Amino acid sequence: MDYKKSGVDIEAGYKSVELMKKYVKETMRPEVLGGLGGFSGAFSLKAIKDMENPVLLSGTDGCGTKVKLAFLLDKHDTIGIDCVAMCVNDVACAGGEPLFFLDYIACGKNYPEKIATIVSGVAEGCKQSGCALVGGETAEHPGLMPEEEYDLAGFAVGVVDEKDIITGKDLKANDVLIGMASSGVHSNGFSLVRQIFRMDVETLNTHFDELGTTLGEALLAPTRIYVKALRSIKEAGVRVKACSHITGGGFYENVPRMLPEGKHAVIEKNSYEVPPIFKMMAREGNVEEQMMYNTYNMGIGMIVAVDPADVDKTMEAIKAAGDTPYVIGKIEDGEKGVTLC
Repeated sequence: MDYKKSGVDIEAGYKSVELMKKYVKETMRPEVLGGLGGFSGAFSLKAIKDMENPVLLSGTDGCGTKVKLAFLLDKHDTIGIDCVAMCVNDVACAGGEPLFFLDYIACGKNYPEKIATIVSGVAEGCKQSGCALVGGETAEHPGLMPEEEYDLAGFAVGVVDEKDIITGKDLKANDVLIGMASSGVHSNGFSLVRQIFRMDVETLNTHFDELGTTLGEALLAPTRIYVKALRSIKEAGVRVKACSHITGGGFYENVPRMLPEGKHAVIEKNSYEVPPIFKMMAREGNVEEQMMYNTYNMGIGMIVAVDPADVDKTMEAIKAAGDTPYVIGKIEDGEKGVTLC
């Protein structure tokens, strides 16, 4: 008896590392010390020494049951972008710059080419957000997970000068809410998605005119990363007063998180066009509108609150970063919460 016969192939693990090295290398920043394969990732903090009071920010998340679609379609090159996005968007939402990322892949069996493809997506997400992939772990779990399945999670660390942390404490009535378009369902609510649609290859590969793609392509579209947009706003000289990443819990859970006591957000649902995938989900699953907005981003992945005088500059900065902005509402005095009208 040996380890390989028990279900763990150490040689496959070595091969995975070799295959992923080229992707990891593309994410390097000058602050990264050493290379891939050490017991820990080293990152120099020399570049942030000029901040008045540097504060580290962290975020951890996964892709939820969205990975089930990747299994069915045998498409593994974008799920890593989702993982990175879910973490770095949270860091950026607090005003931070993501510095480095680590991933964790648990799998039933280590197929080196598949693992390397997953990591290629992680690396792409890191490149989009400007952070370095400094390490990770691939754990083979025979007997615990089916051989063809895996789970993916990650952890991001960022930095912000304390004076630049976005807290919402300075929000005032009539401050304007600007939403940034999402790329689709992102990585939340897929347990419900998998109840709405038949989860088989034929259904997922069916092309729908209203989507302009196959159902699988629409659902697997990687989560939008908003790091560049938020950085562009800051570089334009705009002070973001509050920010909300619209993830699990949709508008009703996430918008109040950006508000201080005594401030209420009012969002106009007709201020932008809800993407077809959400309309299709609501129709096919007979999902009530309240539940849709309480589960999904409904086409808006990030919301910032700015002074009315800064609206034009903010809109232009978001466009310059390649994102699509909409003025979707405003702040009022009142009980902490959100009204969709």
